[in-house]
Amino acid sequence: MSTEPSAAAFCADEVRAHDFERYAATLFVGPAQRRALLALEAFSGEIARVRDHISQPLPGEIRLQWWIDTLTGTAHGGVEGHPIAAELLQAVATFGLPVDDLVGLIEAHRFDLYDDPMPDMDALEAYLGATAGRVFALGARICAPQAAAPGELSRHAGLAQGLVRIIGLLPLHASRRQLYLPQQVLDLNGAGIEDIFSGTATPQLRTVLAYLGREARTHLDAALAVLASAPPALRPAFLPLALVRKSLQRIEQGEFDPFRPRPASRLAVLWTLWRESRSAPFRG
Repeated sequence: MSTEPSAAAFCADEVRAHDFERYAATLFVGPAQRRALLALEAFSGEIARVRDHISQPLPGEIRLQWWIDTLTGTAHGGVEGHPIAAELLQAVATFGLPVDDLVGLIEAHRFDLYDDPMPDMDALEAYLGATAGRVFALGARICAPQAAAPGELSRHAGLAQGLVRIIGLLPLHASRRQLYLPQQVLDLNGAGIEDIFSGTATPQLRTVLAYLGREARTHLDAALAVLASAPPALRPAFLPLALVRKSLQRIEQGEFDPFRPRPASRLAVLWTLWRESRSAPFRG
């Protein structure tokens, strides 16, 4: 299967526009791997943003089912009019990406379509493992087709990145009255949901976020420890963890306010990735 270069450019533009950090991380791999990684990231981003384009769950369910049918070969018609799908299917064919893993990622994102609270840490970790963790695992397969990434590496990486993103996306989620912070943890710390939805960083919420930050730090440290002894070819797939580490430093500051984000500049992102790509444990 081959696709036009314009489809590859479309995927690159999508990732650059919606997730510059992930886009920048692909600059440190070879052209073939980069093209496949951008297809994977464009797909992952599109699935994660389905909620942004719907007002009711049903259209979102239909959209997710279209992707499942496309990946499993049961969809009617081709994908010529959908550059992300075309590029993703080429990456699947070229690098042997497991379709079951891609479908599992889609299924996990059904949670996004509804306003049900995340019940507890176990549920949150399962969600992040099935989404962010799977993206790391698939990216590792693209970067090093002959080397098997330890399952614990992708899991820890996904949990570290996912927890940081949940904190970073809190203003967006609160604006649509959606909650990924575990209800059990909120209740244990007396953090009120309506305060969160109104954008108020109460002391109780700060306590919850500090706890999640510590959990993210634990998983990040575990991922970096495993990565240090992983095959060098795998390491570029985990370069985004360098940015997770930078984000955690901001979250761990005593005056951190999730509703007053201070995103890093694109230049700072590129500098961090370039510097870390030349150092252990990311050096390939």
